[in-house]
Amino acid sequence: MINVVVIDDSAFMRKAISTMLEKDPGIKVVATARDGEEGLTVIRKHNPDVITLDIEMPKMDGLTALRHIMMEMPKPVIMVSSLTTEGAESTLKAMDLGAVDFIPKQLSKVSLDIVKIETDLISKVKSVARRRMRPVPRMRPASTVARRPAVTPRGNRGRPKRDVVMIGVSTGGPPAVQKILSSLPKDFPAGIVIAQHMPKAFTGPFANRLNSVSQLTVKEAETGDRLVPGCVFVAPGGSHLIIDQKISRIELIVTPEPSESLYKPSANVLATSVANAVGRRALGVILTGMGNDGRDGIRDLKSKGGRAIAQSDSSCVVYGMPKAIVDDGLADEIVDIDDMAEAIINNLYL
Repeated sequence: MINVVVIDDSAFMRKAISTMLEKDPGIKVVATARDGEEGLTVIRKHNPDVITLDIEMPKMDGLTALRHIMMEMPKPVIMVSSLTTEGAESTLKAMDLGAVDFIPKQLSKVSLDIVKIETDLISKVKSVARRRMRPVPRMRPASTVARRPAVTPRGNRGRPKRDVVMIGVSTGGPPAVQKILSSLPKDFPAGIVIAQHMPKAFTGPFANRLNSVSQLTVKEAETGDRLVPGCVFVAPGGSHLIIDQKISRIELIVTPEPSESLYKPSANVLATSVANAVGRRALGVILTGMGNDGRDGIRDLKSKGGRAIAQSDSSCVVYGMPKAIVDDGLADEIVDIDDMAEAIINNLYL
């Protein structure tokens, strides 16, 4: 049985989240709380496996409560966030402090998305509850981040064989992606495209945060952008990102198709487009996340002569997406997140 504590100042949200979770016979909400102070008390009393935590609350807000939780009694925490720019910034700060994921706050009994939110919430709780809490890569506030020493290639190896890096990532992804990008040198010899499972309101702030701590240029992708070495493009939430190889350039296309895709953006869609556009010139990187998004796309990429790296189980928040490509024998390397930037550079020359 997975025991959960729900902390939210809204009685409706406490009831809605509790009701959704307890539809699964393997989950029990052992207590709820109206603010951070009460939340800390019930966490100490019940020692839950997972916590859902609202950000904006009276007396003690969610970020303050999260700091106390992580210092005193580290637990997997899923934030309840509004799908706004302000909500995105607060949620990214929460992930900096150690939260593992988030769910949207906009819940209503008439919402057409309620079933999907319910399914996602249950899946997220089950996924993070299976793993023991441990220190994870954290996103420090952009204003306080000192650029880490950049990784450099071993010796002068000339022109790389691969000039496009595709990254697919989900739960636990923002700190992992930041760790990689902040470690790459400004003369990184490839362009990077990223499919991070995030809502539309989150990917712009996420890209801006990455740009502020990386020597590379990072932005949310737009149709018509050109992929060149040293530039990083984050797929917009709610859309897919694909690349198109022209005669003398690589262009990006943001598209709603395929509309039936489970994830938008999808790592599969992006990886397959990279495989079709540049083939053996591509390197696929699959990081922490639930499910198997990216597996089919990496299979396409490998069939065209590309290479693939998977994040190690021990350094993932959720070992789902990397496990899928490892189990299918698609990973050329399995790498801890601390060593991922160096591994990416080295694989450009293999």
